[in-house]
Amino acid sequence: MTPAPKPGAPAPAPAPALGEELAPLEIAVTRTLIVAGAIASRDYQDVHHDAESARGKGSPDVFMNILTTNGLVGRYVTDRFGPTAVLRRVAIRLGAPNYPGDTMVLSGRVTALGADGTVEVSVVGANGLGRHVTGTVSVSIPVGVTRPKGSV
Repeated sequence: MTPAPKPGAPAPAPAPALGEELAPLEIAVTRTLIVAGAIASRDYQDVHHDAESARGKGSPDVFMNILTTNGLVGRYVTDRFGPTAVLRRVAIRLGAPNYPGDTMVLSGRVTALGADGTVEVSVVGANGLGRHVTGTVSVSIPVGVTRPKGSV
């Protein structure tokens, strides 16, 4: 018998299924998001906060840094698996830049389920220019989550 959750405790996320498509997440790419992400990650490269400097280096505007993208990808995956999910590995590769005024749409698919509660998700983030980010995220979910039959 499974104990009842404590009052006010978050409800557990549904168990993942191999091949499951995660609901897409649209993120408005604003100048504020780009600059705040760069500052929060202590990335003071001028191309992430100074439009004139970015143009001087061949970019049409400031653009998002990889650490902000990494954080958004991690958030996307942990949001699906609940507040007790723990990121174990995030491996991403950047493509088309994220510029202010665009929208990045994150999508993902469960590619592996481990018997130890690890879930692997393939993630893509696309914007108006193409694929901004591609990668794989591994996350541990709490023990005791019911697994579908046939999961590894």
